[in-house]
Order: sequence, then structure tokens, then C-alpha cells
Amino acid sequence: MSLPVGHAEGQVIAPASPPALAPQGGGQSGAVAPQPVIQLSDIYKGFFLGTDHELTVLKGVNLAIYPGEFVSIVGSSGSGKSTLMNIIGLLDRPTSGRYLLGDVDISEADDNEAALIRSLSIGFVFQNFNLVGRTDALKNVELPMMYAGVGRAQRRERALKLLELVGMSERIHHQPSELSGGQKQRVAIARAMANDPDIILADEPTGALDTATGLMVMDLFHRLHREQGKTIVLITHNPELAQQTQRIFTMVDGVLGEGVPTPGGAQ
Repeated sequence: MSLPVGHAEGQVIAPASPPALAPQGGGQSGAVAPQPVIQLSDIYKGFFLGTDHELTVLKGVNLAIYPGEFVSIVGSSGSGKSTLMNIIGLLDRPTSGRYLLGDVDISEADDNEAALIRSLSIGFVFQNFNLVGRTDALKNVELPMMYAGVGRAQRRERALKLLELVGMSERIHHQPSELSGGQKQRVAIARAMANDPDIILADEPTGALDTATGLMVMDLFHRLHREQGKTIVLITHNPELAQQTQRIFTMVDGVLGEGVPTPGGAQ
């Protein structure tokens, strides 16, 4: 099984190697069909309530997302979409089913291997930002690189570049309590990009923002998708935001429908 290494083209040097998330070179006779970067097969997830009753939250989920796609998963509160994101993001494990992340079978990874893959291959953006309080924006962005073993000078340089990318160069020494909601989310997006992940998972990233600020945050995701080729999975209950993505998957009571292409999405 291959494990994560730094892959930020010289910007980030990490101690181990990321899974092969993009399709490898083709054969001699023309193009090769792309390999999904995320592939879930017959995923179930249940939680025990008490000692004898199991609540099934995910019911036979099948999902294939390809490198460089910008997709959305929509559903009402309690539909199971956040549980699904936790499984995709290696924050939780399914009760049964198979999960391939690129060419890596996650069911064969132990907790330490899964944590390493997660830290270098997946970036997270949450509704409530999840920034570290009493720590300025610069250090918040540096933290994932510090955990990955990146040297101080190198992580400082990359954090500054990322904060510039999201328009926060003038707020690098501000703590979360000194930032607006939109500014916090921009810092959170920079932090998600710290280890140059192939995949960004965004769980209701505009849910705590006003409409105008939410659109600015979506513009950032479009830039990352268009200019850097990131694979982005947006979890939302907002159908208007979902229409900005390339495919929409709808979840109802733990059952995931097929992805529906959107006209003009992710332009």
C-alpha cells in the first residue's frame, strides 16, 4: 500500500508519500478511462442506540468522483450527508462496504496510516471554521504543515503565500476573534490548502455567512478548482450553491442518488 509523500512541487516537503490519487500513464493504444479519485461501494454506517438497537445512517451508498471534479452532495439536516463526508474524509469508518481513495483500499489502512493519508491528501473546510483560538491566522495555516513535519521556514513561506491567495495578507497576525465570518472562512480555506491536498471537502462552508460573503467564498473554491485542478466535494443544503458545481448528488434518509450533471456548473 502506498502512503503519503509531499507533493507540492517543492513547496512542502512531508515525511511520507500520498496515495496515487490521479490516474497513472496509459497503455500503448490511446487514452485510458480515468480512475475515480474517490470510490465508495455499498457503504453502510450504523450507530448503536443503547445495547440492542442500531440506527442505520448510510444505506448502500455508491459514489465515484473523478480527479478535478467539483461536485456537491445535497440533503436536508439528518439525511446522512455529514456522516458521508466524515467517511470520505477518513474521520470515521463505515460499518461495511469498500472505500478506494485513488488506488488505496482504505479498509486495509490502520488508524495511523489513515491519519497520514488524511493529513496530506485531504483538506477540510467546515461551517464553523474550526480555527484555533488565541492563535493568529498565520499560525493557524501553519499548523497542518507542522504536524506533517515541514520545517519552520518552509511552512511560514507557504502559509504567507496561501493567505495572500485568499486575500488575507493584511490580517496574518489577527486572531479569529478579530476576524469577520468571511475572513475566518478564508483563513480556513488557506489552512485546508496547507499540505497541497488533491481533495477539498467543504461541509456547509457558507452556512454561517451572509449571502454576499458566501458567494465570495464560493468564488475562492471556483478558483482552486479552475486554476489548481483541485477535486472539491461540497456538502450543502442550498440548491443554488449546488447548481454552481458540475454534478449534484442528492441524499435522502441515508440513500444517495446518482450524480446529475448541471448545465454550466463550475464555470
